[in-house]
Amino acid sequence: MDKIVVTGNGALNGQVPIAGAKNACLTLMPATLLSDEPLTLTNAPRLSDIKTMITLLQSLGAEAQLLQDGKVIALASHDVNNLTAHYDIVRKMRASILVLGPLLARYGQAVVSLPGGCAIGARPVDLHLKALEAMGAEMELREGYVHAKAPGGLKGGVLEFPFVSVGATENALMAATLAKGTTVLKNAAREPEIVDLARCLRKMGAQIEGEGTGTLTIEGVDRLHGATHPVVADRIELGTYMLAPAICGGEIELLGGRRELIGVFCDKLDEAGIEVTETRDGLNVRRRSNAVHSVNVTTEPFPGFPTDLQAQMMAALCTAEGVSVLEETIFENRFMHAPELMRMGANIDVHGGIAKVTGVARLKGAPVMATDLRASVSLILAGLAAEGDTVVSRVYHLDRGYEQVEDKLSALGAKIERISE
Repeated sequence: MDKIVVTGNGALNGQVPIAGAKNACLTLMPATLLSDEPLTLTNAPRLSDIKTMITLLQSLGAEAQLLQDGKVIALASHDVNNLTAHYDIVRKMRASILVLGPLLARYGQAVVSLPGGCAIGARPVDLHLKALEAMGAEMELREGYVHAKAPGGLKGGVLEFPFVSVGATENALMAATLAKGTTVLKNAAREPEIVDLARCLRKMGAQIEGEGTGTLTIEGVDRLHGATHPVVADRIELGTYMLAPAICGGEIELLGGRRELIGVFCDKLDEAGIEVTETRDGLNVRRRSNAVHSVNVTTEPFPGFPTDLQAQMMAALCTAEGVSVLEETIFENRFMHAPELMRMGANIDVHGGIAKVTGVARLKGAPVMATDLRASVSLILAGLAAEGDTVVSRVYHLDRGYEQVEDKLSALGAKIERISE
């Protein structure tokens, strides 16, 4: 099993190209099931999760292949011959549930395995099912599978989500494009990935209004056609690399980054003494002084502070001046990186969904274990500024969401390598 060894090596300088968003791409790929014409995605990230979604789509009879060294995904669903998404594939990635809405909308039936548990919380799919039931679908749970059918096709309706859910919004949005009549989704997610999906679906002929707001209105059409669409930049990768000069010093330009993708995060960095400026090609980040100041962070749905950047922010605050408080409101069990950071000398006190971080002068390298995707990269960030070697195990988590992380950090002057055992 691979490990990553990081040796603290001082300030980082240079440029980092930001890849297409994993969460956007995993949502866009199932949209191919809505049409019998080709869908081509450019600016795709090269990640293991993308390959898992390709395997799932191919198991349904769709065509899916990587082109141009994985940066382009060519998809076509003119010969779908299987409407069952099996557990052995779905269990690897929760985004697999996003095939349910498209299959149901186009074919009137689908059988999809429940995704199972997750290290950072249950993340139930009940909102996905209720949204589709509101459009006339009939649902039955048997032996760990959702058996869904809509013999007369899906029908438009008004649905208000009890709380904001990105995945449920995405599933309902895709399904509604082929439903009869008008569908209104209230308290819908507003994330850039939702906006990107709506723009792609509109290129395919869907009639959608309101993306980026809390209300989406979709007028169903009889069929969708093919399209070519660039995947939006990954705001989580963007925020992760923005924290590198905050932790280590130096100055980094994030190529392809846009402030509107991550505005509240940028505001929080400014509060901590980290300067973010827009450039012609992206964003430039550097510390204003030698130290980062303590700040308080509460995770919220977009446009609030992203839960997917909480672990990385905690790593940055471990050596900040003063005491910071981080409150996690999105997922339970999302402070599992804290004990690993404490192995490196961090002073962290966790009670339920609140973590108090008292800054220390310096972290020290140690053997640590990644517990999930974002935790894994937070430990690498901490290792960049730690004294000595930090050995991060279980880095298969990292490969699900960050492409070529060793190459990108090495290009900035980091001392980092992957070792296989």
